Amino acid sequence: MIGRVGAVTDPGRTRRHNEDAYVIEPPLFAIADGMGGAQAGEVASRLATAALKEAGANGGGERRIADLIQEANRRVYDRSSSDPNTSGMGTTITVALVEDDRVSFGHVGDSRAYLIRNARMEQLTEDHSLVNELLKTGKLSREEAETHPQRSVITRALGTDPDVDVDTFSVQAETGDLFLLCSDGLTDMVPEDSILEVVERHREDIDGALRALVKAANRGGGQDNITVVAFEIADGVLANDGDTREQALPEDEDTLSEADAVPTVDTAVVSVSEIQAEDRAVRRRHLRRRILAWLAILLLVAVVGVVLYLGFVR
Repeated sequence: MIGRVGAVTDPGRTRRHNEDAYVIEPPLFAIADGMGGAQAGEVASRLATAALKEAGANGGGERRIADLIQEANRRVYDRSSSDPNTSGMGTTITVALVEDDRVSFGHVGDSRAYLIRNARMEQLTEDHSLVNELLKTGKLSREEAETHPQRSVITRALGTDPDVDVDTFSVQAETGDLFLLCSDGLTDMVPEDSILEVVERHREDIDGALRALVKAANRGGGQDNITVVAFEIADGVLANDGDTREQALPEDEDTLSEADAVPTVDTAVVSVSEIQAEDRAVRRRHLRRRILAWLAILLLVAVVGVVLYLGFVR
């Protein structure tokens, strides 16, 4: 049974527009972080969440979530392909569907889902990002990843291709579990241990916990939009104690002008194959440098040998 639920979204301290969107329609929850420059990111995230809300879900588990995300992807891709002002836009999406004692998830991008249970927090989703690929291959440490200049580069997003690869999985839920869906505007600004500390401090007030998380992210720099959706597993009936009002995109903002159609500055999508190709190119450059270094050493040894030989002959 779903207990308390809540959601909060904030543009942060440096963005003109809020490109995040969310769905909080129990038993369906979702978060989307749009990208594409100017208002195009707003259009992408709202198209995706609108697709979820219109179709709805009341059962079906992982298969239903995958179908919903594919439909959301189609809508974003079709709009991006037909409207020059939104060309190249996309969005992350993380979806949760509660069914009895299980929670099913679908995930694309670098927004995240967390489970807080018994005062411990676990990241459930895997980031589809350049930095995470480098982490998995051992080319970056976790400390380096936190400050990497390309940590906003993602390897998978809705709207960039006709079909999208969706991660799906399910979690066995327990009474008292609290699930968080959040955009990277939170996780880039607030360490995970601090997120857990804030939530535990406000555990009896979900709405207060979410507001405190936004405040912490803004205090940490507020460099991106910040959105958090929370829902709790309980024995009782649905109790809605958070601010669950949707922040819909005004009608006059759904059409972009040529002046608004500017490229995004700090978010991009690259494929894993592009990362691997760049990695091979880097290795080739390193190999060439090592070969040149050894040749230089051999040449130096040869010169020294000639000089010593001539000195001995004399």
